[in-house]
Amino acid sequence: MMLIAVIESAGANGAPPDVAPLANAHAHNDYLHPRPLLDALDHGFTSVEADVFPVDGKLLVGHTRDTLKSERTLESLYLAPLAERVRENGGQVYSKDSRFYLLIDIKRNPQDVYHELQTLLSKYNSMLTVVESGKIRPGAVTVVLTGYTPQIAFGDSRPRYAGLDGRLSDLNSHSPAHHMPMISENWSKRFTWAGKGPMPEKERTDLREIVKKAHASGRIVRFWATPENETVWRELRTADVDLINTDQLDRLAAFLRKPDNEATHQ
Repeated sequence: MMLIAVIESAGANGAPPDVAPLANAHAHNDYLHPRPLLDALDHGFTSVEADVFPVDGKLLVGHTRDTLKSERTLESLYLAPLAERVRENGGQVYSKDSRFYLLIDIKRNPQDVYHELQTLLSKYNSMLTVVESGKIRPGAVTVVLTGYTPQIAFGDSRPRYAGLDGRLSDLNSHSPAHHMPMISENWSKRFTWAGKGPMPEKERTDLREIVKKAHASGRIVRFWATPENETVWRELRTADVDLINTDQLDRLAAFLRKPDNEATHQ
């Protein structure tokens, strides 16, 4: 009886109806969890990442070429479920207003994948952030292309359904924020600190300067391969890093829901 009540109280996709979104939570390699996308949504994550390979006209999701399965497509695991959520919640991913990012990590043939994505994403344009003739139409879901990123001319007048993930070398880029909305980097390429003892002041200053410069140009910041510990997460929050990368949904969600760690920006 109780189990039936719990199922009926959830949405059609099984997600809790009133989970509070976590503005800083990013699910790295999200597809490796038992329920891709849905586990992250149940925890309130507002950013997820899927690796894609082009195979026989489909965009398949998986970590390596030999792990791919024909039924695990980008559309079935991510786009269709997100569209359902957006319909259920009146135009947004969560019942409470929040941004949401879908990072698509392209593993090979970036230009071919981008061509396929333009066609596929156009089917879901009503829920996506779209750029056309330089004008932005904000949507419930913003798609960012990472990994092997394609060449995209930001002056193209045709509708564009995705932006690019930049690197720290792009901090001074003159590319508009809608073309490159995010700056991401491997943590260990810039920082040596892994959470033991206090963060070196030089590295703390460097981190805050990176975030300040990215925000000044309208971009958000994410680091991958960050040490999975609360000491590092706390420094990232204090520095106003937008997305905290994790493979451990439970731990990061619990950390961010502590009163002194709650995000103050969307």
